[in-house]
Amino acid sequence: MKRDPVVIIVVAMVVSMMLVYGIHKARQGSGPTSENSSSLQGKMAPDFTLTSLDGKTVRLSDYRGKAVLLNFWATWCEPCKIEMPWFVEMQKEYGAQGLQILGVAMDDASPKDISDFAKQMGVNYPIVVGKDSVGDAYGGVQFLPATFYVGRDGKVVDKVFGLKGRGEIQDYIKKALASGPVSQAKN
Repeated sequence: MKRDPVVIIVVAMVVSMMLVYGIHKARQGSGPTSENSSSLQGKMAPDFTLTSLDGKTVRLSDYRGKAVLLNFWATWCEPCKIEMPWFVEMQKEYGAQGLQILGVAMDDASPKDISDFAKQMGVNYPIVVGKDSVGDAYGGVQFLPATFYVGRDGKVVDKVFGLKGRGEIQDYIKKALASGPVSQAKN
């Protein structure tokens, strides 16, 4: 009888993985694939217009001249909860050098719930409410977190799906800060 809990856990994990795969395939449909996100590297990042948690209109192009860490996340995403405090620290550390972190909440939660979560996490960078069409423009955000590093010139420098170590994130930030003309950076 000691195996029963183990069997239940294994079955639950398999069912969960099947559900995640099924949802992933349903969302993917005939839309963009991760190959599309690979093809973004070196190209202009797709511009978008989304609403921030404080009701302001935010466009990616508003940040031209800055390096942008564009992070797709959700309140239920455990790896997102790990990296968000790092992003808070990195916004403080690299903001004066021209970095802007921008969070895109790909969540079914209400803007109030997302805002409460962001406050609880101490987020010091703008959060916008995402739309599937924006995720699709970035090749389909199939896994969270998904992070795109955009250079000062507006071109995608790199992309990362899933959680990376703090040092790796800093390396990507430095690469984005070094790309494009520094003289265009806004303060």
